Amino acid sequence: IFLAALSFSYICKALGGITMKTSITQIERRFEISSSVAGLIDGGFEIGNLFVIVFVSYLGSKLHRPKLIGIGCVIMGAGSILTALPHFFMGRYRYSTETHSNASENVLSTCLVNETSSLNDTSEIVAKGCKKESESYMWIYVLMGNMIRGVGETPISPLGISYLDDFVKKEQFSVYIGTLNSIAMIGPILGFTTASLFAKMYVDVGYVDLSSIRITPQDSRWVGAWWLGFLMSGLLSIISSIPFFFLPRNPNEPQKPRRKVSASFQGLKTEEEKNQTANLTNHGEDITVTGFLKSVTCLLTNHIYVLYVILTLTTSSSFIGGLTYIFKYVEQQYGQTASQANLLLGIINVPTMIVGMFLGGYLIKKLKLTTVGIAKFALLSACISTMSHLLLFPLMCESKSVAGLTLSYDGLNQVSSKASVPLSYCNSDCNCDENQWEPVCGSNGITYLSPCLAGCKSRGGVEKSTVYYNCSCIEVSGLPSKDFSARLGECPRDDGCNKKYFIYICVKVLFSFFATLGSVSLVLLLVRNVQPDLKSLALGLHSLTIRGLGGILAPIYYGALIDTTCLKWSTTSCGTRGACRMYDSILLGNSYLGLNVSLKFLAIVEYILFIYVLKKKYNGKDSKTFEEGGKFTNGANLESSNNNEYFEPSAIVKETQF
Repeated sequence: IFLAALSFSYICKALGGITMKTSITQIERRFEISSSVAGLIDGGFEIGNLFVIVFVSYLGSKLHRPKLIGIGCVIMGAGSILTALPHFFMGRYRYSTETHSNASENVLSTCLVNETSSLNDTSEIVAKGCKKESESYMWIYVLMGNMIRGVGETPISPLGISYLDDFVKKEQFSVYIGTLNSIAMIGPILGFTTASLFAKMYVDVGYVDLSSIRITPQDSRWVGAWWLGFLMSGLLSIISSIPFFFLPRNPNEPQKPRRKVSASFQGLKTEEEKNQTANLTNHGEDITVTGFLKSVTCLLTNHIYVLYVILTLTTSSSFIGGLTYIFKYVEQQYGQTASQANLLLGIINVPTMIVGMFLGGYLIKKLKLTTVGIAKFALLSACISTMSHLLLFPLMCESKSVAGLTLSYDGLNQVSSKASVPLSYCNSDCNCDENQWEPVCGSNGITYLSPCLAGCKSRGGVEKSTVYYNCSCIEVSGLPSKDFSARLGECPRDDGCNKKYFIYICVKVLFSFFATLGSVSLVLLLVRNVQPDLKSLALGLHSLTIRGLGGILAPIYYGALIDTTCLKWSTTSCGTRGACRMYDSILLGNSYLGLNVSLKFLAIVEYILFIYVLKKKYNGKDSKTFEEGGKFTNGANLESSNNNEYFEPSAIVKETQF
């Protein structure tokens, strides 16, 4: 029953995590924030973890673990629901805040020669809109919700695994862990599938007439129903908490409750005589700050452990930052919608990662690798995955042809991505607002920021099928064109870019496979190089570092770097900078992929140093191999005695891969 309940909670926490990752772009657009601020929101989960992770790691096993897990699930669910709540208090989404026309009509004027707009009226409307949307800082509630979700998630994995480790038979433990991790993969698959579905749905679905919405999922202003995913994962998390409140603290206790638990109860322990069971029943154990500090000092003076933490921090930073913005990268680089990116990347990559994890563990066991051999296996995996990552650079698409951003308005000359493009003779008399964003695709294959800036004199059709005619800038572009019209929306990517996208998916599958192939190696390298009685604390400090310096900081500096590649920022109703509408594809690719590869190469250097230190420590005496049943035999003693303990693979796999 505990395994079933824990598996359900694993599904829910994975579902919540994937929902946040796949909703980052939607949250940016809805709250009009930059990628760096969105990265801070994403890192809020790790901030919440930091508040309680040391307490859980050091004291959690001495308390009622099932109830703590149940409380964690409730808190995790409440955090997810809080994340979704701003949607219900912000009013309707105004997807064209740059325009000073009526927001409900959302219609931009065409080129009106010799007519001017009233700047005073515009200022008044902007001022009213600013006052009305002064609650735009409600993204802070999304941050708070994600932090609370992080607090709730913390006890689930360490306490759940330790509970299984204490009360199942040795020969069954690996089966339990394999079952748990396999069932947990339902979470990511469910998360990517529902994210794809919700991204197709308009954010205010159920509140507005969808036939009146002019934008499509291909539009950079489109916001899907991001909040539905958080509501679903929150409710499921609360439901998953129920069984834990009815499970016993110690399943080996007699069914009749006792008033007092004496020290003689030690005789009821399981055959394994494990240390954590002793801790569980011995309430008189001396838990002091001094003992905790001594344990921490012992770990920090273990050079191999310190190098290991630095190594996995570099690897995790690359993975966390890359995963946070991979959907934005695919949308901007290959012109895919959020729904398409979520579905294809998620459904294809998750099974590949599962295969990589299991095959990595099997090869280590089959080859009976020593500790140094395991480190070399992890290095080989890192090298191959890095080389496969280099294959992504030739797969970048050229920047879009956008008049006013990458081309002059007449479409004849390339311009610098950072240059301010002056109006051309084809639209200088149109009295256009250059901050307006209502992109149209000209019949010459060039995107214009608005029908006015394309010099279009008239329009026809209704809503999403609107077509603009007599566009002077299209006429003078000198490119082959049957007419001088433009249709609503950006021009799609060409077939060559679409082919590159499918090759990109294949390379990503290869990269994911080799990246996860070495994940089990990282688990073993930690377990084998710390004292058994410090294993739990070592896991906690490792997780603390990864979450603090990787999970929090990586999305922020990745986002800040991505922000520097923006070509066109939106303008909020208060006249301030909002979310980015369009990026320089080449610059975005070089920045995003370049940072990824740089961190991976740094990790390879750290791997080499780590292997050197391992060789020096063991000096040829290492006969430790991974044998049948998951046991370790140690010919070269570490600082303590018993190494016949089992490890918890999901914790570090989660930190290094998810």
